[in-house]
Parts: sequence; C-alpha cells; structure tokens
Amino acid sequence: MNVNIQTVRFDADSRLVEYVNRKLEKLNTFHDRIIKVSVYLKLDNVVHTIKDKIAEIRVHVPRQEFFVKSTSKSFETSFDDAFESIVNQIKRKKQKQAA
Repeated sequence: MNVNIQTVRFDADSRLVEYVNRKLEKLNTFHDRIIKVSVYLKLDNVVHTIKDKIAEIRVHVPRQEFFVKSTSKSFETSFDDAFESIVNQIKRKKQKQAA
C-alpha cells in the first residue's frame, strides 16, 4: 500500500504525520487489495482568525476509488471523521460484492 500525505497552506508536525500513518495501517484489515492512499490536510478560511481544518482521504483499489472529505477545528478530528466514513464505504462495498 502506497501512502501519500500532502499538506496545503501549512507544514504538518511529525506527530500529526505519525498519527495519520498509524491510522492508515488499519485500512488493510478492511480491504486487502489497496493500491494507494492519498491524504490531503488543508487549512481553510485563511482570511478569518478561526481556521477550519480539512482532511481528505482518497483510497485506490482495483477498478474503484473511495473519497471522503471532512472539516472540523482540529486535523485529528477531521481525519478521524473522514477515516470512519472511508471505512464504512469500503465495508458497504465489500458487503455488496459478497451478496
């Protein structure tokens, strides 16, 4: 599984990158043929003092792609929400294939 983490409008500290990588390792338990995972961490509303943190996750599997976007006040929360959604998408797709 190839993991690509990109940050937009900021530099991620090693703790955040480590957190994201640790969570992404769990994806293999839900789908065994994941080719590539792209994570985009973005700062939004740069004009305002309160910045929203956006996490986007794109998972590539053979003949399919899953995509989720989540926004909150912290990258960890945004990523957790997006991760949960992507896991649900993968599980639903596997259930449909099994049926």
